[in-house]
Amino acid sequence: MSSPDRGEVWLVDLGYTAKVRPCLVISIPALEQDRALATLIPHTTSLRSSRFEVEIEVNFLRAGAFDVQNIITIPHAKLLRKLGDLTPEQLAEVEEVLLFWLGFEEETAENGE
Repeated sequence: MSSPDRGEVWLVDLGYTAKVRPCLVISIPALEQDRALATLIPHTTSLRSSRFEVEIEVNFLRAGAFDVQNIITIPHAKLLRKLGDLTPEQLAEVEEVLLFWLGFEEETAENGE
């Protein structure tokens, strides 16, 4: 399998307790000498109105949000099939919240300040 691209949404096997769910690839593609890992942001339909949930409407996902607090890194072998791609604008929306969660940017007015 080739390395998944940033901005793609894949159906991923997250293990027994987390089940199979859509996830957004947020890492850049791994090269041959790199470990075959991808960093993902899971999509959830169980919303909590958290400032770290990014609701994005796409035709290949049920209503819900990408849960930026639940960022994970998994082997490529756990990626089952590609569901679709986010637009650059949608990906930028997720990236903004991710940078805030990781402490690289201050909270913006859009995120609740």
